[in-house]
Amino acid sequence: MVFNRDKLSDAKLLDLYEALLRPRMIEEKMLILLRQGRISKWFSGIGQEAIAVGAAQAMKNDEYILPMHRNLGVFTSRKIPYHKLFAQFQGKLSGFTKGRDRSFHFGTREYHIVGMISHLGAQLGVADGIALDHLLRKSKKATLVFSGDGGTSEGDFHEALNVAAVWNLPVIFMIENNGYGLSTPSSEQYVFKNFIDKGPGYGIDAVKIDGNNILEVYSTVKSWAEKIRKTPRPVLIEAITFRVRGHEEASGTKYIPRELMESWALKDPVENYEDYLKKEGLLDDKIQVKIRHRIITEIEQGLKQAFSEDLPVANSEIEIKDVFAEHRHEAKSPSNSKKSEKRLIDAISDGLRQSLERFPDLVFMGQDIAEYGGVFKVSEGFLTQFGKARIRNTPICESAILGAGLGLSIMRRKSVIEMQFADFVSCGFNQIVNNLAKSYYRWGQNADVVIRMPTGAGVNAGPFHSQSNEAWFFHTPGLKILYPSNPYDAKGLLAAAIEDPNPVLFFEHKKLYRSVKDEIPDEYYTLPIGEAALVNEGLDVSVITYGAGVHWALEAVKENTFFSADILDLRSLMPWDKDAVRNTVKKTGKVLILHEDSLTGGIGGEISAWIAENCFEYLDAPVMRLGSLDTPVPFSAPLEENYLPQTRLDKKIKELIEF
Repeated sequence: MVFNRDKLSDAKLLDLYEALLRPRMIEEKMLILLRQGRISKWFSGIGQEAIAVGAAQAMKNDEYILPMHRNLGVFTSRKIPYHKLFAQFQGKLSGFTKGRDRSFHFGTREYHIVGMISHLGAQLGVADGIALDHLLRKSKKATLVFSGDGGTSEGDFHEALNVAAVWNLPVIFMIENNGYGLSTPSSEQYVFKNFIDKGPGYGIDAVKIDGNNILEVYSTVKSWAEKIRKTPRPVLIEAITFRVRGHEEASGTKYIPRELMESWALKDPVENYEDYLKKEGLLDDKIQVKIRHRIITEIEQGLKQAFSEDLPVANSEIEIKDVFAEHRHEAKSPSNSKKSEKRLIDAISDGLRQSLERFPDLVFMGQDIAEYGGVFKVSEGFLTQFGKARIRNTPICESAILGAGLGLSIMRRKSVIEMQFADFVSCGFNQIVNNLAKSYYRWGQNADVVIRMPTGAGVNAGPFHSQSNEAWFFHTPGLKILYPSNPYDAKGLLAAAIEDPNPVLFFEHKKLYRSVKDEIPDEYYTLPIGEAALVNEGLDVSVITYGAGVHWALEAVKENTFFSADILDLRSLMPWDKDAVRNTVKKTGKVLILHEDSLTGGIGGEISAWIAENCFEYLDAPVMRLGSLDTPVPFSAPLEENYLPQTRLDKKIKELIEF
C-alpha cells in the first residue's frame, strides 16, 4: 500500500491516525459487549474504516453526510459524544431516536448527519434534495452520501444519480465496494467490472480509489469536494475494500473463501497506516500507547454513562404525539369578499400559485410541470412567474424526487411534488411510507412535503390511470391525507397542507377537475385539516363520504323523495373528524359509508368499525358500506360504470332505510 502525504502536515497525519483508530477501538469493544449479551446487534465496519474516516475528515463540518451501516467513522469524525452515541446503540432515551430506532438509523442536524433506513438506496435521493438546496442558495457546499455495492442494485441508485446528473447537483456518491451484499458476491449482483464504468452512462465523473488507504480516500474526497463546490455537479467515487466480518455478526463469514480473507487481512487500513507513520518517524510505541489510552478512557466513560441510564418508560400519549411535528393551524381568511367562479382545477392552481408567492423557498417538482404546465395544466404559466429553479421538471424518477423532498425539508425548505397520476406513486412507495412518514417519529426531522395525487375513475383511463389508492397510505402513521370534493375546499385545504410541516398526500379527482365549479375567494385562505363538512342535512340516513362520492350522494338525495339524508364530506381522511361522524350517527341512527375505492380494505371499513365500537347505542341498523367492485379499474365505459358504486347507491340507501 503506497501512502502519498502530498502537502499534509505531520499534525494532520497523526490526526487522521487517531480518527482512524477510534472506530476500530469502539468496534472491538462492541464485539466484546455483544458476546456478553450487553448489546443486541452489531454491523461491523472493521477493515473499512478508512473510507468513512477519510471521507468525513475531508468534508466541512457544516456539510451533510449520509452514511450506512459500516460508517461508524463518520459519526466519530463528527465528534458525537460517546455517551450519546452509545445510548443510541442501546435504545436509551438520550439517544438520537429516544429508543425508537437502533444503531446508525438516525440523523442529527447538530452534526449534519442523516442516517440510513434499512431499505438500501433510499438516502441517495435525500442527498439530492440537500444538494438541490445548496444549488438554489448558491451556498458552495457539497453533500456526501454512501452506498454499498449491493445497494446499487436498487432502482434508487439509478434514479438518484440520474437526477443529480440532470440537475448538476453537488453530490459525492461514495460506493463502498466490499465484494458482498449479505452473502451474495458481486458476481451475482452485476456483470460490469467497475462502478466507474457507470459514470459515462450518466454523464458524470467517476473515479476509483483504494478504500483501505486513508490518505488516498482523504485527498480524493477533499479534491472533489472543492471542485463541486465551485462548479456544482455530481461525482461517483468507487472505494475498493473488503468486509472482513459478517453482514452483521450473527450471519458470520463461512461463505467467504479463506484465501480471500487472508489476502485482505494484509491490507488492513489501520495496521498499514500505522506502519507508514512509524517509517515516517511520526509514530512510536509511546505515542501509540498514549493515543490508545486516551481513546479507551473516552469509550469507557461513554459506556458507563450510557449503561447507567435506564431504558425508556413507555408513554402512549407521548408516542402518539411524536408521530407528527406540532402544528397549530391559524385560519387565514381573505381580506375582502371578492370572488370568482373557478373549477376544481382552477382552485388547485390558484392555491398552489398563491402558496408559491407566500413561501419563497417552496419548490414545486414533477413530470412535465414547467413549460408544459402539467398534464392537467395545473401549473400553466408558473414557469414564467417563478422561474426554472422553483418550477422543476423532473426525470421519471418518483422515488428519487420524493426522497429529494425530504432532503429539502432537512434544509428547511417546503416542497410540493406532483404525481402525474396517483397510480404512479407506487414507484415511490418506500420513500413515502418509510422515509417521509417515519422521520419525525424516529429522529425529530419533519418532512415538509405535499404530494399532489390526481386520482379517480370515470374518465375511461383504465387500470393504471384510474386507481383510488388513498387506502394504501391510510394505514401508515405519520401521513396526513386530504381529499377535497369541491373548489372551495380544494384551494383552502391545499394551502393548509403546504403550511403544515408534516407530509401530506393531497388527492384530486380527475373527473371533478373541470366538471365542478363554484364561486370562491380570489385571495389566499386556508381551511383546517381534520374537519369534515356537513353538505346536506336530513333525518333518515347519514351518508359519510368524500371526493366524487359527495356528488353521487347529493344527486341521489336530489332525485329521490322517499328519504332525506345527512351527507358528511370527510374532506380530511387522516386525521378524520370523529366528532362530526359521531354527531351524524347520533342524529339519524342509520349510516352508509360510501367511497370510490374498492370495497375490501377501503377506508370505510375502519370508519365502520369505529362507529360500531363507539356509537353502537345510537344505531338503528348495521353500518353499511358501498364501494367499487373488488377488481382493477376497467377501461371500457360500460365496464367502468359497472365497477363504480354510483349505480348501486339508490338501492343501498333504500336497503338501509328499510332495515
